Amino acid sequence: MKKRVVVTGVGMITPVGLDTETSWGGLINGRSGIGPITQFDDKAIPTQIAGEVKGFDPAKYIEAKEIKKMDRFIHLGIAASQMTMDSSKLIVTPENAERVGVTVGAGIGGLPAIERTYRAYMEKGFRRITPFFIPMSIINEMAGHISMRFGAKGPNSCVVTACATGTHSIGDAFKIIQRGDADAMIAGGSESCICPLGVGGFNAMKALSTRNSEPERASRPFDAERDGFIMGEGSGMLVVEELEFAKARGAHIYAEVIGYGMSGDAYHITSPAPNGEGAARCMKMAIKDAGINPADVGYINAHGTSTKYGDELETLAIKTVFGDDAYRIPASSTKSMTGHLLGAAGGVEAVISVLALDRGVLPPTINLENPDPECDLDYIPHTARQVQVEIAMSNSFGFGGTNACLVFRRFRK
Repeated sequence: MKKRVVVTGVGMITPVGLDTETSWGGLINGRSGIGPITQFDDKAIPTQIAGEVKGFDPAKYIEAKEIKKMDRFIHLGIAASQMTMDSSKLIVTPENAERVGVTVGAGIGGLPAIERTYRAYMEKGFRRITPFFIPMSIINEMAGHISMRFGAKGPNSCVVTACATGTHSIGDAFKIIQRGDADAMIAGGSESCICPLGVGGFNAMKALSTRNSEPERASRPFDAERDGFIMGEGSGMLVVEELEFAKARGAHIYAEVIGYGMSGDAYHITSPAPNGEGAARCMKMAIKDAGINPADVGYINAHGTSTKYGDELETLAIKTVFGDDAYRIPASSTKSMTGHLLGAAGGVEAVISVLALDRGVLPPTINLENPDPECDLDYIPHTARQVQVEIAMSNSFGFGGTNACLVFRRFRK
């Protein structure tokens, strides 16, 4: 019999807030975190706006001498992991350390560190390369730092699946516990690549919005006037535990993880498969894994990036999976407020989905002023909705045609 897996800790740091509660409060009140880029200045790049985490001080979470050994995506990941461990009140001891693990990742990782180091090398030569360059830039070092911080000696891995990273990380952690290889896992994603190569690279692909004069209105999923996504940064983490392990220590249970699906489009390096068929297969797998009917789903946190084909094809995929019920099930894209956090998106949106179940509030899609006729579902425009649903789904789809989907249920004893 499969073990039941529950969420006992939540942690997120986003462009909307420096901690979980501030972020959640901003999201349910429809507050945008998008503004002018402050982390670099290059007026030649068409996009001048992003979802930055402003005012973040890594020294609140990391010793001063250690900060310089990590790039910013690791700083953010450590901060969110501390928040989720504080939330869960899980204490790693010598007795349980080998049963507590970490599965986290990023989509791009230490790109700013690579930029800075290459610039120093070209200007002043080899001796200006810091010995911490490789550890600060490779993505799996985040899992290493988190495991060392808490003494977690159980399964340890790093997922790198573009914008599906956070969702795959949590899904993999769910399966690790479900099959009995760990009792608890820290899982999620982190990202920070608002730098010239990051913003410039997505601009070269014509993927980003250039609505520079109206930053807060630029991320507009499912709206007919959307012109691309907005890059964001941040981190979202969960603590997931085997039910009996959680109950034995008296943990608060936010929700239960009941389903996980993953699929590949086998179609294109950036574009989704026609009709969103890969995304639809992924959602169907998650529903089957959860042992529920499609009509049981009460809320969908959509991938909803604010790109033309992405939004249209996700809408088609939802219709394929849910049929006529697709028009009944409320969905929203919180990227309308945070921007697209890339490898951190799935982690943050899992936290949001879990809190929606726990607190009976569904966050809105802001800037949905002129809905695209092809995106005609209930995308909770403008204002959060006070409604208690039992089951939530969170979607993430990444470049290379990698798809991930999680299903959460309001906890039942």
